[in-house]
Amino acid sequence: MEGVACCTAGQRTELNAVCCMYVCMYVCMYVKTVQVVWISVAILFMLFSVQRFGTDKVGYSFAPIILVWFVLIAGIGAYNLAAHDATVLRALNPMYIVDYFRRNGKQAWLSLGGVVLCTTGTEAMFADLGHFNIKAIQLSFSFIIFPSVALCYMGQASYLHKFPHDVADTFYKSIPAAMFWPTFIVAILAAIIASQAMLSGAFAILSKALSLGCFPRVQVVHTSKKYAGQVYIPEVNFLIGAASIVVTLAFQTTTNIGNAYGICVVMVFSITTHLMTLVMLLVWKKNVAFIAAFYVVFGATEMLYLTSILSKFAEGGYLPFCFSLVLMALMATWHYVHVCRYWYELDRIVPAAKLAALLGRPDVRRVPGVGLLYSELVQGVPPVFPRLVDKMPSVHAVFVFMSIKNLPIPRVAAAERFIFRRVGPAEHRMFRCVARYGYTDQIEAAEEFSASLLDGLKLFVHEEAAFSCSQHTDDNDGDGALRAAQAAAAEEEKRYIDAELERGVVYLTGEADVVAAPGSSLMKRIVVNYVYTFLRKNLSESHKALAIPKDQLLKVGITYEI
Repeated sequence: MEGVACCTAGQRTELNAVCCMYVCMYVCMYVKTVQVVWISVAILFMLFSVQRFGTDKVGYSFAPIILVWFVLIAGIGAYNLAAHDATVLRALNPMYIVDYFRRNGKQAWLSLGGVVLCTTGTEAMFADLGHFNIKAIQLSFSFIIFPSVALCYMGQASYLHKFPHDVADTFYKSIPAAMFWPTFIVAILAAIIASQAMLSGAFAILSKALSLGCFPRVQVVHTSKKYAGQVYIPEVNFLIGAASIVVTLAFQTTTNIGNAYGICVVMVFSITTHLMTLVMLLVWKKNVAFIAAFYVVFGATEMLYLTSILSKFAEGGYLPFCFSLVLMALMATWHYVHVCRYWYELDRIVPAAKLAALLGRPDVRRVPGVGLLYSELVQGVPPVFPRLVDKMPSVHAVFVFMSIKNLPIPRVAAAERFIFRRVGPAEHRMFRCVARYGYTDQIEAAEEFSASLLDGLKLFVHEEAAFSCSQHTDDNDGDGALRAAQAAAAEEEKRYIDAELERGVVYLTGEADVVAAPGSSLMKRIVVNYVYTFLRKNLSESHKALAIPKDQLLKVGITYEI
């Protein structure tokens, strides 16, 4: 019994020692994980903080680092090939892929989810097509990215052939000792650069969604005067930064984040293939057989990878779907209410007779200066104008109903920026103006914008008089006198506009509360009264997005029941 008792005590002592060892090991692993997580959070915070300096400046500062990174991984790969086993180059033969699937079956298919991570990051360059031209991407892919990445992975395969037990940390184990720390530092910087590329792409895509009315009006800062597409959106930068930090703190390890990233990338590939097929069919009008071949080859390949990576859906792969659903729901909500509001205003435009009666009221005065009333309408007088006159019975001496429209083209020439027409008789000095911008054009600051607009208005007055004069083609004295009188009237009106400009410009915006009409469905009340209102109140107000100074701004409150 004593022997058994001693043996049992010894086993317990050994068990306690083993338990302590595992506890210590897990504690150390947890501490290291926590340290890495908080270091990552600090890096993310710095990355999103420097975006305000401009994506072009950030890109210039990172460009030499990414070049060093590609040279390093290519050199390490070539070293491993030469030092360990150069025969892995035979893997370039595609027959080995067939043999791999024959041997491993289902496991080979599941492994494609990990293989696809080898190609991630390249899609960021395609998201940045607004920043780089096609030739630059073709050259960088063909002569820098593909050779470097191929040498890197072949070098790791060569290393693993000799040291198969290092499979969990192949890249860093395969680095020569003298190059470890330089490579480690450059690797961290390269990871930051990859994040920068995705940020630039997100800014560019959302700025285009804004131009199509699918996203709340936010301030889009074009950070480069030389290169189109270099934009910075403060609100979006904050939201993406906060989401990135939350995901990092929640997931903590790269395994689940990698699964989410892999699904996201393959979905992007698949969506791009489907949209490209539509473009080839409807826009380019290519041969149907060619389109079918393209769709079958690329679609089948991407579907194979997608079905493999979807097996990791529950292990972090759900993340991009959740983000996409939330973003799509917000964009759909904004677009829906935006369109309903536009039709509401269009159905309630002020008739010409009512406008004349409004201005003819004895209590309505014409005050000095220029008034610019912003509206989505490109025709007619918006319903907010009578509200303005009722609350403050005065109208500026020169009054312009202003609409800003984004066109689906890169740029609009400055000479074609503004389109004017008169509202009512000439003595009212009221005008309608539509300012047109391409998706790479930047809306000017308030002073520059008003100066350009009124220069365009004076040009319109001059051309209107010239056109009127050209209608009288006879050379008799009566027509000549009429032309002279019209030209003199035009010059007088231009001087009048200059004089009122000197007295100041006031910007007026309609602060519309949009609510669901009585009797609306529950879904519509939720979408309009809560979701849309939340977006409107928590993102940039229109005057901030249009860079209107507060001391020149007048808001007019109105409620629309849609």
